[in-house]
Amino acid sequence: MQKKFENILITGASSGIGEAVALYFAAHGVKNLFLSGRNVERLNDVANRCKALGATVYPKIISVCDKEAMAAWVAECEQTTALDLVLANAGVSTGEETPENIYNTFNTNVFGVLNTITPAVEMFKARADKTAPKTIAITASIAGYHGLPSCPSYSATKACVKAYGEALRGSLKAENIDVSVICPGFVKSRITDKNTCPMPFFMSAEKAAEIIVTRLEKNVGLIAFPWPMRLATWFLSILPNRLTDRLYAILPHKV
Repeated sequence: MQKKFENILITGASSGIGEAVALYFAAHGVKNLFLSGRNVERLNDVANRCKALGATVYPKIISVCDKEAMAAWVAECEQTTALDLVLANAGVSTGEETPENIYNTFNTNVFGVLNTITPAVEMFKARADKTAPKTIAITASIAGYHGLPSCPSYSATKACVKAYGEALRGSLKAENIDVSVICPGFVKSRITDKNTCPMPFFMSAEKAAEIIVTRLEKNVGLIAFPWPMRLATWFLSILPNRLTDRLYAILPHKV
């Protein structure tokens, strides 16, 4: 039986996939949207468009890197109405692999995810009604299937949260908490806007949102798309290093 989400928290909702997923939910009858981001103008614009589609929206300017603030915000949202989906979507690209950018990538893409889902998991576990629907979703990436020389930090962080989410799915099953990991390919966003490398099977954020929500409602554990990129990156992940080294040496790099 497909689930119907009603009260949803989404981080990184001011652009890209987060924005598109929020708008998709709003257009399909969701009741409450708790949306976070770091840019006031962009987040308020998304919130207003979701409100126009009929959703009640609670925008929040917050950094997912702030552990205490995130725990307080998740608790505040839960006090407003019982959440049934928490989507840890906020993420950054690294750009130049400087020490500062590397640490920022890990702080946002790994610890930002933990700061979002850890209080949510504990909150879900503490609920008296163990049968109520509860879902944790994590946005990883196709880049998490294999370490990519063009983006070492980014692919490493996405591999980390992919593995963690997949493990949590089995770990939390007894608690009746569903976990889904989302691994998109190249999707229109502020991150891909900066890319200078080829982006095969490039997809609009709206199409990606439709795929993500449809599969979340079906409780798909690993939502990886488009399938040709999933197949290609999976194949790379099982090849010996001597072969991937040669392949990566001839592939185009970011400039």
